[in-house]
Amino acid sequence: MTDTSDDAQRTFRARVVTYDSAAGAAKDIAVAVEAPINIVYGDTPYAVMMVTPADIEDFVYGFSLTEGVIGQASEIRAVDVSRQHEGHVASVNLAPDALRRHMARRRNLSGRTSCGLCGVEDFTQLPAATEKVGARNVAPAAIARALAALHEKQDLFRTTRAAHAAAWCADNGDVLVVREDVGRHNALDKTIGACLRDGLSAREGFALITSRCSFEMIEKTAIFGAPALVSVSAPTSLAIERAQALGVTLIAVARDDGALAFVTP
Repeated sequence: MTDTSDDAQRTFRARVVTYDSAAGAAKDIAVAVEAPINIVYGDTPYAVMMVTPADIEDFVYGFSLTEGVIGQASEIRAVDVSRQHEGHVASVNLAPDALRRHMARRRNLSGRTSCGLCGVEDFTQLPAATEKVGARNVAPAAIARALAALHEKQDLFRTTRAAHAAAWCADNGDVLVVREDVGRHNALDKTIGACLRDGLSAREGFALITSRCSFEMIEKTAIFGAPALVSVSAPTSLAIERAQALGVTLIAVARDDGALAFVTP
């Protein structure tokens, strides 16, 4: 289950508005938290992300991998998370080689948003996987099993209706990891980070997301090394093209009655 502590949701008082009445009853509403987190490698700030501040260490690991800051979990020695003003600071202690490699990169990501491209200076800096993964079929029964299980594990969405979920599933559809966030990219990064920290193999299973499948979701899946991504929602054209180029099996619009499998031409 995902973390649904006070860091993930808060309660606000709201008044129910009905269109045939001037005023309705007041009630307490659970609301998903969105807050900034400043990710600092060594002594140098790298990015300020807007996240749901739960499972922060998982997010840092996943984000660091999919951003190319690290290549494996062991390159992060420690993550120190502290509160600051209305947000959090994640101070990441990188292994010396990883820190030197990171500092040599020329990229400025200040105030990055869910589009995934703010701060990018030219097309060569787009986040991109460099190796072809190798697609793998996902059994329809496994997709159905994973979808049913994920619905029961979306604690934050169930109470707030405002969170995306991402899951890592075994080949048979068992849901092994679930993470939620107000940002769809963040939810996937959290799930990837949890898999890295738990030592789960990227080759043995598939990723499942509840959100729209854009090209960044494919890139993150490929960088992690997963052979397949299942999306509850629809893909974009670039997501399909990148999945075909990277050898990632893309299954989208996955519902109770079936899904669409996009094949390599």
